[in-house]
Amino acid sequence: MTGTLYGLGIGPGDPDLITLKALKILHAAPVLAYPTLEDGNSLARAIVAPHLSGLHTEIPIRIPMTTARKPAQDAYDRAAIDLKSHLDDGHDVAVLCEGDPFFYGSFMYLFGRIAESHRVEVVPGVSSLTACATALQAPLSARNDVLTVLPAPLADDALRSRMEQADSLAIMKVGRHFGRIRSLIRDMGLSDKARYIERATLETQKILSLEEVPTDVAPYFSMILIHKRGQAWK
Repeated sequence: MTGTLYGLGIGPGDPDLITLKALKILHAAPVLAYPTLEDGNSLARAIVAPHLSGLHTEIPIRIPMTTARKPAQDAYDRAAIDLKSHLDDGHDVAVLCEGDPFFYGSFMYLFGRIAESHRVEVVPGVSSLTACATALQAPLSARNDVLTVLPAPLADDALRSRMEQADSLAIMKVGRHFGRIRSLIRDMGLSDKARYIERATLETQKILSLEEVPTDVAPYFSMILIHKRGQAWK
């Protein structure tokens, strides 16, 4: 009998935000895999480190940090082959995914390579979107609000078009795009409705006004929330 591949949503950073279901599977699965930078640092593993027993066979999945798609796709191809070998040996494999596996989650790329040939179970996690809203004490939407989630790398014209149509906005993956995103928000007269947060739920979390954020140092794990009424309950 082959093993099961588990995609575990482990939340945005606070180790206590992992679900009970994900924690049970993490403790039970003999093989643990997680994405990591090429230099060996893994935020996913760091999140669950307080819960680890040291008994897992660990498989770091080294993902090149480049905007080109092929290097990352090649890394997922290699990882899928490796994980399938453990599954074929009858071992369950738990793959860590920051936030939620199916909300901009890295696990989806392994799911697409393995789900047709092996049993896969996905465990949802607390997403960065809801974690940021909670930390900012800014409800995302209410009543008939249209909530729009936008990746910051989109071109300005595309961002503006979608921002004009939405009632509530979450702009993700801000990072090096912060300067032009801030300019766009200013031009649209939304600065007083915008809230900025980086590294939500981690010890290094920061909540700043848009004007306090240095243009060139916003991290990848940052988000801007905007509600056009200012507050969803109004």
